[in-house]
Amino acid sequence: MNGQADVDISPGTPSFMRQKVYTSISLTMALVFAIVGMVFLVVPEGVYTLFNTFSRTFGMIESNEQGAGFYQILAVGYMYVVSLLAFMMYRHPDNKEFLWMLIHAKSASSVLSFLFFILLYPYLIFLSNGIVDGAIACGLLILLAKSKGWQQ
Repeated sequence: MNGQADVDISPGTPSFMRQKVYTSISLTMALVFAIVGMVFLVVPEGVYTLFNTFSRTFGMIESNEQGAGFYQILAVGYMYVVSLLAFMMYRHPDNKEFLWMLIHAKSASSVLSFLFFILLYPYLIFLSNGIVDGAIACGLLILLAKSKGWQQ
């Protein structure tokens, strides 16, 4: 064992197994995005409180909690869209348009978060979102690259 997963998703793997890996990843993302969206909806101040606690710990500037209602609308709307895209990837694994849209959404969120962090406010929540959404976008690009070999 080298610490890597024992799931073989190479082109030689039967298509039903490759599709199962793809749909499993897609459904997992849909569920996680939906849960995060619900956290934004139910405890928006808790998200700020949590990150401001960590900000104090790291000696960073705390973010402003004003305007949580508007933040809720945008955050929940965004999480709905990315949840739907991941679910559509699950339902239609041969249609890579949903995957491309999710790559764009996560990439845009990441870039904007880094820009806000660098140009406006060095808040931990901006940096964290940039890192997390950037990692998701990179993972999705890897999934896209791997899935191209599955179709052969």
